[in-house]
Amino acid sequence: MVTPAVISVVDDDASVRAATDNLLRSRGYIVHTFASAEEFLRSPHLNDTSCVIADVQMSVMSGLDLLVDMRSRGYVAPFIFITAFPDDKVRARALQAGAICFLAKPFNGASLIGCVDTALQGPPSGA
Repeated sequence: MVTPAVISVVDDDASVRAATDNLLRSRGYIVHTFASAEEFLRSPHLNDTSCVIADVQMSVMSGLDLLVDMRSRGYVAPFIFITAFPDDKVRARALQAGAICFLAKPFNGASLIGCVDTALQGPPSGA
């Protein structure tokens, strides 16, 4: 029996957290939601997170700052960024920092699931 992947959703918008949670649970994932990067970093779920879906713009700590912080701590979980304010420079920074996907809100469920599938596949063999 395969254990379902654990997805952590970090977004300060409760409706986005709820919709993303519902979509991912319907696909069989274990989902933990957090209203801020700080809440996620304090959680016991850092070590079991298979993938992080984070809003780019949040108060105090941005999604990009969360990615940098987690990498500096040695966490390698893939990141998917979502944002209501798409910006080419921010997108480029996110992808350069190692993000798997960068989606503009509102995004469709199929796009997010495609990103999650890509993130959970891991790096190609030999990489």
